[in-house]
Amino acid sequence: METLSSSQFAELYGLSDRTVRNYCRQGKIAGAFLTGKVWNIPADSLPPERKKKRLSPLLKVLREQKDGKLKGGIYHRVQIDLTYNSNHIEGSKLTKDQTRMIFETHTIMAQADSTVRVDEIIETVNHFRCVDFIIDHALDPLTEGMIKQLHKILKTGTVDSTKDWFAVGDYKRLPNEVGGIETSSPEDVTKDMRTLLDWYRQQKPKTEETIIGFHKRFETIHPFQDGNGRVGRLVMFKECLANNLVPFIIDENLRFFYYRGLREWPHIKGYLIDTCLAAQDKFKELLDYFRIKY
Repeated sequence: METLSSSQFAELYGLSDRTVRNYCRQGKIAGAFLTGKVWNIPADSLPPERKKKRLSPLLKVLREQKDGKLKGGIYHRVQIDLTYNSNHIEGSKLTKDQTRMIFETHTIMAQADSTVRVDEIIETVNHFRCVDFIIDHALDPLTEGMIKQLHKILKTGTVDSTKDWFAVGDYKRLPNEVGGIETSSPEDVTKDMRTLLDWYRQQKPKTEETIIGFHKRFETIHPFQDGNGRVGRLVMFKECLANNLVPFIIDENLRFFYYRGLREWPHIKGYLIDTCLAAQDKFKELLDYFRIKY
């Protein structure tokens, strides 16, 4: 288990070392333990919330429908739309109807003269679990531990998870690139991710442009061996919920513009921002249909 010292934890969350040590003594940081006089804190632990945040109407409904296992509502629709489109962007051959069937019945109907990779089914089920995770933890601070946990949920049980060089729930061990563009080296990922998260925590208020900017920088780092796009889009959705912003789902009609926006960000930020805001407008139509205020 990866642990942090109290000073490292303090730096990660913008707290004083003294405050962190007090939290540890009071049992307010889960899993913290002493070795001699040094506090060891699990890397995926979170600081206690200082002030209870108010749920947005959307997050309130998502949690209610998730916990109540309600079919046919906004939670049901988000699970299918977000999972299908995010997987489809990454090359999944599952149809939207197949994705819906897996969610609703835990079965799949294969199409004639076609095959389905087992990994596509596993990652679809895992993505449903990721959506539940971001709904449950929407108001928790965004941390390295949370991002790694999303990756762990997404990739557990896949063929990749059986490979010695593939780290499930941890940063990449081998260099990779995206679209022919170099990304952070394995040796630099931890430093680059902490720099990114530190920058993000300092942004107040957090707007759509802030979240989109985080996403672009995250994809440029490309911290995991695989699954970066899906984890990144889950984080965007989660952070919209956390900051009472209408979230957005990049669908197949926006796929080209999404990739163009990522590629052209250093020159024209508007491409990616406009694409995400177009997706947000579509989501507003969904909220209007389900009569959810925003």
